[in-house]
Amino acid sequence: MIIDIHGHYTTAPAPLGEWRDAQVAALTDPSVAPDPAGPQISDAQIRETIEANQLRQMDERGIDLTVFSPRASFMAHHIGDLSTSTEWARICNDLCARVAELYPTRFAAGAMLPQSPGVDPATTVAEIDRAVTELGAVAVNVNPDPSGGHWDSPPLTDRSWYPVWEKLSELDVPAMIHVSTSCNPAFHTTGAHYLNADTTAFMQLLTGDLTGDLFGDFPDLRLVIPHGGGAVPYHWGRFRGLAQALGRPDPTETLMKNVFFDTCVYHQPGIDLLLDVVPHSSVLFASEMIGAVRGIDPDTGHHFDDTRRYVETYAARNALTEAELAALTETNARRVYPRLDQRLTAQGR
Repeated sequence: MIIDIHGHYTTAPAPLGEWRDAQVAALTDPSVAPDPAGPQISDAQIRETIEANQLRQMDERGIDLTVFSPRASFMAHHIGDLSTSTEWARICNDLCARVAELYPTRFAAGAMLPQSPGVDPATTVAEIDRAVTELGAVAVNVNPDPSGGHWDSPPLTDRSWYPVWEKLSELDVPAMIHVSTSCNPAFHTTGAHYLNADTTAFMQLLTGDLTGDLFGDFPDLRLVIPHGGGAVPYHWGRFRGLAQALGRPDPTETLMKNVFFDTCVYHQPGIDLLLDVVPHSSVLFASEMIGAVRGIDPDTGHHFDDTRRYVETYAARNALTEAELAALTETNARRVYPRLDQRLTAQGR
């Protein structure tokens, strides 16, 4: 199988965005508040948006299943307050779960969390539990910067995050560390803020043991850093050297047992670097299709985000065995996402 662990409902039916616009407008004019039950979206509308977009491209590229979560830039945790985010997360998570119900062999639901700037992360635990146990989510997205580019939250290793990590460990569900829209004009959302966050999250985890042993306290916690780990693979020597200077173990030997990178890197040299540097057991196939980069690379004639092509080219050039390639495209994902593995096993796959 080819399992894409990083997909977002970027093509959701128009009523979802209209409902959100009304919710935001109601922050200053309560008279325009939308129906708290959420937007009216039919199964036919979901099918139309999925089959013309994500599913069509999955078929064209030979991707069997995608872990499908709400649109990352739409999470926008910096808008409104906790009640705003709680309502929005519920609606978005319900919609992604409906996609997985309509296409049970092609999509598995992921969930966003109802985070809000300055609010205790423990307030997200109830939605984690609901999304996993009631909606069947196999993963959640955790935003390390709910402020939208101002970075006023404690690092991921801070004790305030522990209720989140405890719940995820209890449910045996991984988290993707994924920020949302940047409201800071200094940071472009997808070109800077996303990649900054990936790099920042890794450094927080590397230095976290200075204040507490996160993975000692939660040895089964699994965190996925998307977009190929940001700048981390490119500067692997810097991070190993910093770990050494701080008296920490080499991250290859310790951190990468709990931390994973995906293959959302949109050119062959980038994938080659990622797979040359990072242990293959810590790399999960992903494309984030249809996402931030939707165009065709004029140098290759193929979509930038057609990442399967890059991974298979690397495998051929480096004479990976069938099992070694399958680890990158399937078996690593089934190990890191055990609820997804259980879902696939129940389907006879």
